[in-house]
Amino acid sequence: MTAGFAPTALSLRREAQSRPAEAVATDRLRHAGTSVRVDGIVKRYGGAGPAALEGVSLAIEPGELLALLGPSGSGKTTLLRVIAGLEIPDGGKVFFGAQDTTDIPVQRRGVGFVFQHYALFRHLTVFENIAYGLRSRPRAQRPREDEIRRRVERLLELVQLPDLAKRYPGQLSGGQRQRVALARALAVEPSVLLLDEPFGALDAQVRKDLRRWLREIHRETGQTTIFVTHDQDEALELADRIAILNKGRIEQVGAPHEVQDHPASRFVMSFVGETARLPAEVLGGEVRVAGRPVIAAEPGWPQGAVDLCLRPWDLTVGQGPGTLPGTVREWRRTGRGTVAEILLDGAEAPVEVKVTDVYEPGDRVALAVGAARVFPR
Repeated sequence: MTAGFAPTALSLRREAQSRPAEAVATDRLRHAGTSVRVDGIVKRYGGAGPAALEGVSLAIEPGELLALLGPSGSGKTTLLRVIAGLEIPDGGKVFFGAQDTTDIPVQRRGVGFVFQHYALFRHLTVFENIAYGLRSRPRAQRPREDEIRRRVERLLELVQLPDLAKRYPGQLSGGQRQRVALARALAVEPSVLLLDEPFGALDAQVRKDLRRWLREIHRETGQTTIFVTHDQDEALELADRIAILNKGRIEQVGAPHEVQDHPASRFVMSFVGETARLPAEVLGGEVRVAGRPVIAAEPGWPQGAVDLCLRPWDLTVGQGPGTLPGTVREWRRTGRGTVAEILLDGAEAPVEVKVTDVYEPGDRVALAVGAARVFPR
């Protein structure tokens, strides 16, 4: 296998055709996928404070890669643990396919779980860690040892660690340990794969590489996958859909481009991507900032006092009526060009805008607005 690439579906199929039937059954890594549905989930941890989850309902399609995204304390990890069976809800139901799994214990739900801190057995080799779940099954359900070996070898190829089977976790990098943890979760052929901040303990470049790799693994296996993250870039890059949680409730569910370009609330607008927010007013068919018309109002926008919310890519340096004045805080070069950090007059925080000219801190500029969203104040 070429270093750096997971085996393709075609290569898996060709290799399977050359093997005995029992080996083909063992090596089949493609999963049909199981739907998951939570209906009205409520979870409290005691006391009179707000619930960790308050009436959460969500449907995940078979084979879907869904991100649970939100700030600390939003309820995303609690929801994942309820789906896994690690937490018992105070109300609501959990379904895997048509089966109500709410009262089924975690060991019988058939889930694979990958934690942020690997949870590998330090005294076992990589091979033994991956094989652990298969070897721990009751004798009547345990595969033969040669079948276990074939499956572990195929998983080691899938996670691009075929030469590290005899190493121990302490001899691996953080990224390699997380790959082993994922292989171990996949070894038992779970109905659903659950990932809790899987890359949170890794440095930025390793996280970026593993995000790309995980997406390839998902395409290869077709596994229904739910992962928790607080990293907006991670969710936008990886997920088929994103469920955004805040204070125990779901604010919006949608494809990455939907939650970024059409946020359902002020919270989603500010949490998913950089945002400049200005006090404004919608009067008739136009939006005014400090009494000056800036952009035409779209049909259905509320009249009166609003927050005008702007994405950096919707702003360009310009002149003339309708532009917004601001002050350059910083100018710098990046791998994608040059950007200026600009604080618009009346805004609480600066935004980074792509520019072509050189600016000094304190320079005054005007920005033209290409698109905007408004939310009632």
